Formats: sequence, C-alpha cells, structure tokens
Amino acid sequence: MERNVAVIGLDCATPQLIFGEWRDHLPNLRRLMDSGVYGELESIIPPITVPAWTCMVTGKDPGELGIYGFRNRKDYSYDGLSIATSRDIKADTVWDIIARKQKKSILVGVPQTYPPREINGCMVSCFLTPSPASQYTYPPTLKEELIQVAGEYILDVPDFRSENKQQTLNGIYDMTRQRFKVAKHLVSSREWDFFMMVEMGTDRIHHAFWRYFDKEHRLYEKGNPFENAVLDYYKYVDQEIGELLAVLGPDTTVLIVSDHGAKKMDGAICINEWLMQNGYLTLKTVPTGITPLNKSDIDWDKTIAWGEGGYYSRVFLNVKGREKQGVIVPEEYESVRDQLREKLESLGDEAGRPIGTKVYKPQELYEECRGIPPDLIVVLGNLFWRAAGSVGHGRIHIFENDTGPDDANHAQNGIFIMSNKNGTGGKGTKKDNLHLMDIAPTVLNLLGMPEIKGLSGKAIEI
Repeated sequence: MERNVAVIGLDCATPQLIFGEWRDHLPNLRRLMDSGVYGELESIIPPITVPAWTCMVTGKDPGELGIYGFRNRKDYSYDGLSIATSRDIKADTVWDIIARKQKKSILVGVPQTYPPREINGCMVSCFLTPSPASQYTYPPTLKEELIQVAGEYILDVPDFRSENKQQTLNGIYDMTRQRFKVAKHLVSSREWDFFMMVEMGTDRIHHAFWRYFDKEHRLYEKGNPFENAVLDYYKYVDQEIGELLAVLGPDTTVLIVSDHGAKKMDGAICINEWLMQNGYLTLKTVPTGITPLNKSDIDWDKTIAWGEGGYYSRVFLNVKGREKQGVIVPEEYESVRDQLREKLESLGDEAGRPIGTKVYKPQELYEECRGIPPDLIVVLGNLFWRAAGSVGHGRIHIFENDTGPDDANHAQNGIFIMSNKNGTGGKGTKKDNLHLMDIAPTVLNLLGMPEIKGLSGKAIEI
C-alpha cells in the first residue's frame, strides 16, 4: 500500500545527542526510533546546508549540481561569487518527479527553494529569502494566508551570531514555534502525498550555544545560565514533532533527517593569512585592522592562490589564461595543487600539533564537476576548526569567529529516523552505512514511484 511521506528536517541535528546523550529526554523521537529504523546519516563533502539539502532531494552530488556552497563562482573573475538560489538547480527534485504522477507536495523552509517555483501543491520558501517583503510562497496568495494564521513570517533568526544570547534564544523559539504552526496548518488544510519541512533552529542554537553545555568546549563554564539551553530546545522541538505527528494521516511514513551534525569548534585557521605567510597571496598594502579579503588591495600579478572562509575553506588558484591576471601556467596547475594540499594537510594547531586537515580536489570527490568548482576543498582539523577568510589578524590561528560569535562547527554525520506513524513496520533497528544521497530514492520508493535512473544512493527499507 502506498503511503503519504512526511520528511521533517532538522538542520544540523546531531546523532551523539539524539541517539545517545539525550535520547531519553526526547519521547517522540525515541518512539519513532523504537518502532522503525535509524542511524547516522553520512553527509556530502562539504557537509554544509547548501548544497546538502538540495543533494538530498535530487539524489545528485555537488559536482552534478554545480553547487559547491552558499556562494559559487559564476565566472573566473576575482569577485564573481554569487549566492546559490533555486534558479541554480537544474536537476529534478523529488517533488518535480512525483508531480508527473499527479502527486501533491507541501514544502516548508527547505533550503535553496528561494525564489519559490511553481509546484503541484504549495511551498513556503527558506531562510535565504531576502526579507518578509519578498515573495516567498507558491502560490503567491499563500503568503497572506500564512500571515493570517501565524503572523508575519520569520524567515530566520535575526543576527543569531549576537552577543545578546537571551535575544537570540527567544528568536530561535519564536521561529520554531511559528514554523511548526504553519506546517500543522498546511498538512491539515490541504491534500498532499509528500510533505517536507526543514527547521533551522537546531542549527542556530548549536552555533550560538554549544559552549554552554559541552564540557569539552574550551569556553565551557560550569553553572552558566544557558547550560540547559540546547537540551531544553531539543525537548521543545521533540514536543512540536509530537504535535505534528498527531495531525498527519494514519497512512504516513515519517522520516526525521538532518543535513549534517555538529561538534565543538576549537578555533579558526586564517586561510588567507596562511597563504600570505607561505608566499601564495600578496597584498599591495597590509590592512591596519581585520578586513574581508574582497575589500583588500590584492596584488594579483604576484598572487598564486586565495581562499574563502566558512565551516570549510575553498581555495582558488590564479591560473594564466583562466583568470584575468593569472600567474600559474596551466602545465604547473596540478603540481601547485599537490604542493598546496601537502602543506595544508601538514598544518597543525597553535602549538604545531597535527589536527588532521584533509584537502580534496573536487574531481576526486565527484565524477562530474559542473559550473566552476573550487580548485581545492579544505576540511580543517577534522571539522573541529573552521576557516576565517579575513586578513589583518597577523596570525594564522584565532579563537573567535571573524563573522561573529560561533561555538560549533559542522560534523560529517547527521541523523536518519524512519517509521510508520502508527508505530508498525520496524523493531528499533539501527542501520549502518546510510548516506544523505539515499533519501531521494527512499522517498520515491515509499511513494510507489518507478526506479529513477541516475540517482546516487539506495532506497532504505523499514
């Protein structure tokens, strides 16, 4: 019997908390685990919101999509980065595929759905929407309906990297409360075969509050006023999930998924400071304060490489005949990449101790590289370190984020739980070797769709 499928996405939700330390505090998630299948869900490289959710719903990897992060090179100019939007997705999504069989979808907050596109059903777009004044729903008339139901829509937590922690915490709860209210309204008031929502609050609370509960974090202080903030929020999300489950139809299979996990952040590597100190990047004038690289005076005629910051780093090479002022002759391109990889992988912490950095050529990760991939993808310190892209620090290692307070980095593994809503069809089976790319074929299989060729991953069975 074909069943409706509901995917509840919790951005950044992490297995060590849900499957381990806090499992007994989360009765609704625990019930789904006990009655179905669950396991760690390996993410893509890089494990980051965009493009991970899009990879999940298309069954295509970043290379096939030509989307390597929130911002991607649109050309080989030095300032040619553009924010990824729904217009950049050329592959079919799950909801595109099932629409050919007249199946209806409801989407709420799925990353990279702005601007909203026409679907067979309805859509509320994601946190990448510029402002509430933008058109963020399909059909457009849905926007006014949501305002009547839940008030002005909260697209994201305003300034979640703020020092005002109580304000941030309040904002996370406000956003989550409203998102679940909208989800419950839509699944109760419309016909649907496929429902998917993504809650960003789990991501925001990790980045803002990880130091307050993780005793291994270098900034943890016992007895601090926010020591239970993340646990209490997880318990609240579990409660909201329970309420949403109650309004889903009896013939619904539920998936709880995340795009990646989370872990403490030990510090940041100033990637462009490192490139300068090692002779790869030259500035005409050294800034007197901390300055974004794109606002610095770069001497491109003497620059071999530059980098972008983030939870991982992308390094770009200045290649003759490709970039306007390229200096690397094409014949030496691979040797320069190899040299950079070797040096970056040997980079240690502030005391010179190995941290386990891995550097990838995109062509090694993806069979196809559409668009303009970075020349190197740098995963610093097994994701316990992030990359700071700004210059003017005068040192390679820093212990604060150059874009605002941030306690956590992304971890490679997220979560996967699948159960029939009525609690049948499984016996709490823990599965291994699950991958984010398995989600699209799993959903399509549950919806009775014929096997789609060209999808990575495999259908997961209850």
